[in-house]
Amino acid sequence: MERLAGKVAIITGASGGIGFATAKLFAAEGAKVVIGARRQGELDELAAQIRAAGGEAVALAGDVRAEDYAKALVALAVERYGRLDAAFNNAGTLGESGPSTGVSEAGWNDAIAINLTGAFLGAKYQIAQMLKNGGGSVIFTSTFVGYSFAFPGVAAYAASKSGLIGLTQALAAEFGPQGVRVNAILPGAVDTDMYRSMNSTAESQSFITNLHALKRVASPDELARSVLYLASDDSALCVHHPHLSKSPDTRSRRFR
Repeated sequence: MERLAGKVAIITGASGGIGFATAKLFAAEGAKVVIGARRQGELDELAAQIRAAGGEAVALAGDVRAEDYAKALVALAVERYGRLDAAFNNAGTLGESGPSTGVSEAGWNDAIAINLTGAFLGAKYQIAQMLKNGGGSVIFTSTFVGYSFAFPGVAAYAASKSGLIGLTQALAAEFGPQGVRVNAILPGAVDTDMYRSMNSTAESQSFITNLHALKRVASPDELARSVLYLASDDSALCVHHPHLSKSPDTRSRRFR
């Protein structure tokens, strides 16, 4: 059974990693997908792959820091497919790293703008459209670094991702009674370009791997399946609490 049959979904940060895997999985599960990222060429290639596999996809490149882009993605979903049922606000950046005393104001602001403000702007217009349909599901990508584990040298990244947890809780409380579920995934290490840029040595990779109960790094496909659950009707009672996946603390906190 296609778990997203008849649904329309927006996915940002779709040109690679978790977003790329999620876009392909959503389409395979019956969703019509609107994919966004900064690079149009990579989005077009992903859309072509989805269509070649029998799915439906349309791509629009832009900057999640721009409110007009958030509006445009929703408008494209409605224009092309008539509605919006789910949104995965996944676009993110590691941002400027290093000792916090040396992080520039511009570097700090950039991480907050992409990881937190961009997610808020996306949800602002996505939720407004979902309310017209009678409900939907909004999903954010936070991280265990924003919740259960502290890394030195990534203050802007950690602060922005912690902020996403607060945003998730606030939006869930506000719009849950109106049928819009809002959740966040908090993955541990996932084998993406960002992970490899942070952990370029065997020593670093071994340290990160050993933080996890399963003693391995997750794949983007595994995270995509968590997002699929939250976008589907299977998660009809799942709202607001962070949904942990492959983090050092493997206990579910959704029902505490």
